[in-house]
Amino acid sequence: MSESKQNPVLAGQSNDSSFANVWQELKWRGLVHVSTDETELERALSEETVTYYCGFDPTAPSLHLGNLVQLLNMRRLQLAGHQPLALVGGSTGLIGDPRQTAERTLNTKETVAEWVSKLQAQVSRFLSNDGENAVRLVNNLDWTAPLSALDFLRDVGKYFRVGTMVKKEIVAARLNSDEGISYTEFSYQVLQGYDYLELNRQYGCTLQTGGSDQWGNLTSGTDLIRKVEGRSVHAYGTPLITNSDGTKFGKSEGNAIWLDAEMCSPYTFYQFWLNTADADVIDRLKVFTFLSREQIEALAVEVAERPFKRQAQRELAWQVTSLVHGEDATNKVIAASAAVFGNGELGDIDLPTLQAVIAELPTAQVSVDDLGILNVLHVSGLSKTQSEARRTVGEGGAYVNNEKVDGIDSELSESDFLHGRYAIVRRGKKNMAVVELTK
Repeated sequence: MSESKQNPVLAGQSNDSSFANVWQELKWRGLVHVSTDETELERALSEETVTYYCGFDPTAPSLHLGNLVQLLNMRRLQLAGHQPLALVGGSTGLIGDPRQTAERTLNTKETVAEWVSKLQAQVSRFLSNDGENAVRLVNNLDWTAPLSALDFLRDVGKYFRVGTMVKKEIVAARLNSDEGISYTEFSYQVLQGYDYLELNRQYGCTLQTGGSDQWGNLTSGTDLIRKVEGRSVHAYGTPLITNSDGTKFGKSEGNAIWLDAEMCSPYTFYQFWLNTADADVIDRLKVFTFLSREQIEALAVEVAERPFKRQAQRELAWQVTSLVHGEDATNKVIAASAAVFGNGELGDIDLPTLQAVIAELPTAQVSVDDLGILNVLHVSGLSKTQSEARRTVGEGGAYVNNEKVDGIDSELSESDFLHGRYAIVRRGKKNMAVVELTK
């Protein structure tokens, strides 16, 4: 499949020519928090074709926004001419990297294998598989599965010092917690270090990227290659993204923002970005879009001078939703949002999008035998009493699917229910609810 067919937005991307090199662009976008020898790394990225990798573990059936940071980071390096290796960890996914809180629940081998396939498909949408530096998908199960426990301990484990391993930030935190840490999760950094060694041997990989919270795992690989092969290789970590108010980025109402449309609808995804705070929106544009520095700086002026227009937020929501879900889905989301507020045809909204939109509205059920408008207004909660409902209709303030209700004796018909199930009821301009038909 060609790049343009994978995602039409990706086809038009290019690195920002206003920067001397890709490393300087990465730094301007706030994507470098920690690295090995920065001077040498910048030189290599400017003068050589660097083979680099980033790993994604199948601990869920979808990637999320934290993974998207790494995918777009990889894409920027690929656009600069470097060779990406996208690793989906069929072996490390069976273990899972240590979390701050408690031990992970181990998934079955069958589940992990299924999730590997799903994540590989997601990764492939963001990285070009055309040209001389087409992405290569790799799975660490290919080189760990044939390795016996004794060989692993003799040939890999002997290069790791326990004293160093326990000083890693996440390991130290878990050791000091009531939960502790199992040998299984403790060994994760050894497996990740071994991945880098194998990729260095097989593909000449000399750079690993990841989140800064993974720095201990990243450097386990650079240290292992130095000890085993006598070569210096690189790693750099992106900063963890937080909101300006101190809350955790990447969640909406406590739920993770997934890249899979079935786990997080395009409408919910779009609204997440649209609701970005003014204090955060420019940083989000730098990290999550391919807009140029000139375009982003122009949007920064808009935020400073005309924040009420929310132009930067609309651009951010459009750009990221188009990247993840495609332009058609994004256009449907925008049209659906407009239609709900009276600026479009509600009947044109497909069922999944409609359900995502109305999920944020109060919902009540109505019987097919009791569809009088006064009852509908009352049941929906838009009117506290039948008398109040009568007054709302009499004053011309009642609407069903954006159509004004003419009289107090009006009744909904089954044909008024979108997709045979839902009707959007409105009192005045802004007060809305959904009634779902029951039979």
